Amino acid sequence: MNDSTIDTQSGRTNPGAITEVFWAFLRLGVTSFGGPVAHLGYFRDAFVERRQWFSDRAYADLVALCQFLPGPASSQIGMAIGLQRAGIGGLLAAWFAFTMPSAIFMVAFAIGLASFGDLAGSGWLYGLKAAAVAVVAQAVFGMAKNLTPDAKRATIAGAAMIIVLLVPNSAVQGLAIVIGGLVGLVWLRGDGVDDEGPRHDLGFRVSRTMGVAALTAFIVLLALLPIVAAMTGDPSLRLLDVFYRSGSLVFGGGHVVLPLLNAETVQTGLVEHNTFLAGYGAAQAVPGPLFTFAAFLGASTTTGPTGLIGAAIALVAIFLPAGLLTIGALPFWERLRHARWARRALMGINGAVVGILAAALYDPVFAQGITSPTTLALAVVVFIAQTKWNLPAWAAVIGAGLVGLIFL
Repeated sequence: MNDSTIDTQSGRTNPGAITEVFWAFLRLGVTSFGGPVAHLGYFRDAFVERRQWFSDRAYADLVALCQFLPGPASSQIGMAIGLQRAGIGGLLAAWFAFTMPSAIFMVAFAIGLASFGDLAGSGWLYGLKAAAVAVVAQAVFGMAKNLTPDAKRATIAGAAMIIVLLVPNSAVQGLAIVIGGLVGLVWLRGDGVDDEGPRHDLGFRVSRTMGVAALTAFIVLLALLPIVAAMTGDPSLRLLDVFYRSGSLVFGGGHVVLPLLNAETVQTGLVEHNTFLAGYGAAQAVPGPLFTFAAFLGASTTTGPTGLIGAAIALVAIFLPAGLLTIGALPFWERLRHARWARRALMGINGAVVGILAAALYDPVFAQGITSPTTLALAVVVFIAQTKWNLPAWAAVIGAGLVGLIFL
């Protein structure tokens, strides 16, 4: 890992580190199509392969941690990367830069909904989905090479993939990770596995005190917001409570949050059903985290606040739990991952993560992205361009979108 902008002993951030994080994530924020699974591939390309801020193992540690936490996993990984690189300012910069492009689009779509057509059959969208297949495939192969180098860990990955494919449920994904950790703890003994300790610290400058404070704030807000909103009847607090709870209680992120948002907005009369469906369709076509759908819903409420104010409240509320949990969990994760028994469990977890990512490569990424021989050919071209010609992921995505616009 390149530590040129980090001082882990003093906790200081060198000038320019926050700006560096901001621009890196802004580029991802405007090019990371394909949903949360594809984001793992984009992040790996940007921060493991190109910038070398993390090793594959350290990156996989972050992925494993964020799979356990409720909220948008890809956004939490981004927050953790920003935190490692430039402290709390880096976390905020990473979140803002990665989130704002799609949030702006979703708010604009909410405001001008009547002037937008159906996006479902757009050729450029087919091109972007095909590119996402190539990005995720590259991530699967790269992570498998580094994280499942022996028969035991490859077996764990294969078993996790089979479980998730046969029982497609977000809770089963979490169960597969737990099983992977338990199997690793028991099975990955000897053969040099116990000696594969962390090659470096992750460098997160978060104290236990700050971690406990963040976790306390998370719990207090989750417990008190519904009470305060009900007692005061304030529509802003009601909106804050709805989206904070949605961000706090959903595991798996991405599409998993949609049923909960539907229950909290449509079924309560906060947003009209047709409006909800239109926003969901638009959310499939934008880069960045799917949780920015909250900005659309906040801007589309039937009772105030609405517009830009409603969008801002909803957007901050749904991501706030992710930020608090990331800050709260990392100081304990940083220490735990050094224990030998924890390393064995973590190796099993990493194998399971590779298997889950491989399952997602098939469904939904491949199943939704490869709809014809032409889209398959485009995905192959993008994969070769990235792996053999070192074309940046953002350039490959834009190129695939243009090809789709013209030919699909």
